[in-house]
Amino acid sequence: MVQLSKRVKALRDQVDRAMLYPAPQALTMAKTLANAKFDETVEAHIRLGINPKYADQQVRATVTLPQGTGKSIRIAVLAKGEKVREATNAGADIAGSEELIERIQAGFMDFDLMIATPDIMPQVARLGKLLGPRGLMPSPKGGTVTMDLAGAIREFKGGKLEFRADRTGIVHVGFGKVSFTPEALLENLKALQEAIDRAKPSGAKGRYYRTFHIKTTMGPSLEIDISALRDLKLETT
Repeated sequence: MVQLSKRVKALRDQVDRAMLYPAPQALTMAKTLANAKFDETVEAHIRLGINPKYADQQVRATVTLPQGTGKSIRIAVLAKGEKVREATNAGADIAGSEELIERIQAGFMDFDLMIATPDIMPQVARLGKLLGPRGLMPSPKGGTVTMDLAGAIREFKGGKLEFRADRTGIVHVGFGKVSFTPEALLENLKALQEAIDRAKPSGAKGRYYRTFHIKTTMGPSLEIDISALRDLKLETT
């Protein structure tokens, strides 16, 4: 049995486990309860009523967080010919072709996102066992297989991210930092909820959202009232 520290117990004691928190209150509480010595990530963990082992019940899509993610991401691009230069000029942290594929096969993983052009995907396929388990395999649905490298790099650097349900049907997404204002976090969370709604697969039956929790990296979990979040209308400026 895992032994909880006094710090964790004290934080958990401030959360009502039987309560569904309105999103604005939960975000404010999460910020208050975050007491680590670094800028913690604010995370959403959403259990969906799906069975991802079936093709028509998989959830994989992208969302552009209006307030950004609060962190910089390292983007690697696999392309051919002039597209490698284009990617570098557009801000890719690393770009290459066959030589980069070989580096990755040898263990190079110093990047957070992989973008590839369609013409090199047959060669990228052999990286599936390395990139797949890390969620780094490029895919058209995730917006990471494209000929518009400059546009994709700009979007992902600016706050676009890919999300997918894991094999148990849970979506895990970091959608901001504790240093964000509650209003900025709420705007990002609302964008995420709307993106998950749009990504609802055709095979999903019954209740789509089972539970919707938020937490900070080192903080306790708070369950969100998903119905209230879906009904929430934010003013746009």
